[in-house]
Amino acid sequence: MAKKDYYEVLGLDKSASQEDLKKAYRKLAMKFHPDRNPDDKSAEEKFKEASEAYEVLSDTEKRKIYDQYGHEGMKSAFGRGGFDMNDFYRHHQGDLGDIFSQIFGGGIFDGIFGSSGRRDPNAPLDGSDLRFDLEVDLEEAVFGTDKTVKIPRLETCKTCAGSGCEPGTKRKTCQRCSGSGQIGISQGFFSIRQTCPACKGAGQVIEKPCHSCGGQGRVNHEKTLKIHIPPGVDTGSRMRVSGEGEGGMRGGENGDLYVYIHQRPHEIFQREGLDLLCEIPIDFATAALGGTVEVPTVTGKESLKIPEGSQNGAVLRLKNKGVPSIKGGHRGDQHIRIFIEVPKKLSKEQRELLEAYRDSVAGSKDAHPIMGGFFERAKRFFSGDA
Repeated sequence: MAKKDYYEVLGLDKSASQEDLKKAYRKLAMKFHPDRNPDDKSAEEKFKEASEAYEVLSDTEKRKIYDQYGHEGMKSAFGRGGFDMNDFYRHHQGDLGDIFSQIFGGGIFDGIFGSSGRRDPNAPLDGSDLRFDLEVDLEEAVFGTDKTVKIPRLETCKTCAGSGCEPGTKRKTCQRCSGSGQIGISQGFFSIRQTCPACKGAGQVIEKPCHSCGGQGRVNHEKTLKIHIPPGVDTGSRMRVSGEGEGGMRGGENGDLYVYIHQRPHEIFQREGLDLLCEIPIDFATAALGGTVEVPTVTGKESLKIPEGSQNGAVLRLKNKGVPSIKGGHRGDQHIRIFIEVPKKLSKEQRELLEAYRDSVAGSKDAHPIMGGFFERAKRFFSGDA
């Protein structure tokens, strides 16, 4: 299977800064690390994939080579054995130690390089990303708009800045475990260590919880946001609003808000990518003689020329009357399917005129070439000559 683009793996574009890379990798590491997804091979592969992408893009020289030559340029950089996770850990112990200390309390590096490996419950904790599903009308998807939405979320407590402690106080060393986060229980010849029930493994306790958040470090709040919807969005389009997810704790960063677009059905137009489709009825005379009719478009009325002899179901096109590309530089077309409406009620005079017309073209292959061709084929079929 062909490798994914490294920028795509991290969800970034080529202008991403080192800080953008680190933040994107942190989120993926938190989500897919094998310790958090035991026996999940898919998560393990995604974690390795993200680590490889960060290994290349965080290195200035490797990134230049990759931008110019792609994955082919990395073959010599990684050597015959390819990307190696153990090398990755060793090379990035310094710059990624803070990431894994936030996620695992240093456990991943401590376990590899010989330390205790106990996770630090007092480490900063990043807020979770949030998803918001937003419905838009076709016109809003075509022209873009600004939407005001209300997002219920957990926000970092402003009173205690996420510490959970009443202002002017701080956490104190747990007296039960003396700050170790664990207590020992002896049973005969055996000694067992378990998480301290007083501080729940943190090694510290909040003696005076914040009056605003009750010691949680976060509070429920409904945030009002203005979301800009660019022209060209479609159902499934996703937009990231940086820093508008759940608030972090103990100095951790806010998560991001991901807005997923859903376009409502329209009473006139159907959408197919960047193209729009609509159906219009025309009368028999206009179909036969040709003419001009007014049709609706997303930008207003347009005159559409109906060619002489147009058949039922024929599709005509208005160029550049569809949906603009969200990337810019291109716009779709509008396709108009015509259907011929047969009159249900006729006056005596109208009926006589139509009967006269029918008699005048009876058996004429020039007037009805499609019908004539069909009955010729049917005749051969029934005679056995088909």
